[in-house]
Amino acid sequence: MSEMLIRRAMAEDLEAIIRLHEEDELGAHGDVWTAQTAPAYRAAFDAISRSADNLLFVAETDGRVVGTFQMTLIPNLTGRGALRVKIESVKVSSGLRSRGIGAAMMAHAENEARQRGAALLELSSNKTRTAAHRFYERIGYAKSHEGFKKKL
Repeated sequence: MSEMLIRRAMAEDLEAIIRLHEEDELGAHGDVWTAQTAPAYRAAFDAISRSADNLLFVAETDGRVVGTFQMTLIPNLTGRGALRVKIESVKVSSGLRSRGIGAAMMAHAENEARQRGAALLELSSNKTRTAAHRFYERIGYAKSHEGFKKKL
C-alpha cells in the first residue's frame, strides 16, 4: 500500500464513503448508494460541512478512499466545561483491515481533538464487534459506559 493521506472529506468523496458503509452489514443501517438515496446523503454531507462542530474525514491511498470517520465536538457543562469529542462511523475498507489504517485514523482524530482543546474522546461500538473492541482497547480506549438507543 502506498502512502496514506488523512484529510477532510470533500463532496466528491461521498459515494466512496457510503460504499464503505455498504460493506458493513452490521453497521450499514441499510446504507446503499443509488440515484434515489444520493440526495439524502448529499443533504447530510452539506449539513456536516456547514457545522463547525462536525468533521468528516477520509483516509486515502493511491487516490482511493480506504477509510472514513466522523468527529462531533460536544461542549459540556460537566468536567468544568470540558469539550468532548465523539467519534462515529469509523470504517476501513474490508480488504485493507489490519494494515494500520484504522490506527492512523484514530491517531489523527486524537490530534485533531487535542488541537481543538478537547479533554476526552469517546466512541461506541456494537457489542458484537469483538475484534473492534480489541482494537480500541489496544490503542488506549477503555470500556466505561453502557449505551442505549431508541429509534424515532
